[in-house]
Amino acid sequence: MSWQAYVDDHLMCEIEGNHLSAAAILGHDGSIWAQSASFPQVKPEEVTGIINDFNEPGTLAPTGLHIGGTKYMVIQGESGVVIRGKKGPGGVTIKKTGMALIIGIYDEPMTPGFLVCFGGK
Repeated sequence: MSWQAYVDDHLMCEIEGNHLSAAAILGHDGSIWAQSASFPQVKPEEVTGIINDFNEPGTLAPTGLHIGGTKYMVIQGESGVVIRGKKGPGGVTIKKTGMALIIGIYDEPMTPGFLVCFGGK
């Protein structure tokens, strides 16, 4: 399975009638492995900030999490494993793997708890 198929078939999947508004898989260096058509253009400094927060949890809290120029307030996550951000009625969840970042952006009525697609269907 290609990375693009994984984004299309697993990350952008429907969950109880809801789906992510955008998703992507990025290398730790910021290279885009696959993305949905609606995924924003991520800046190198945004990826650096995310990687730094995985390595030293809490570093994004004072400045916020930025993806494609959009600022999210950092909320609970699993230290060093998952970063979650909130903006208005939506948010973002980022999972770090050994070689990649898996990013899902959502809007209401979806909530972070619905993002089980990161583990597969």
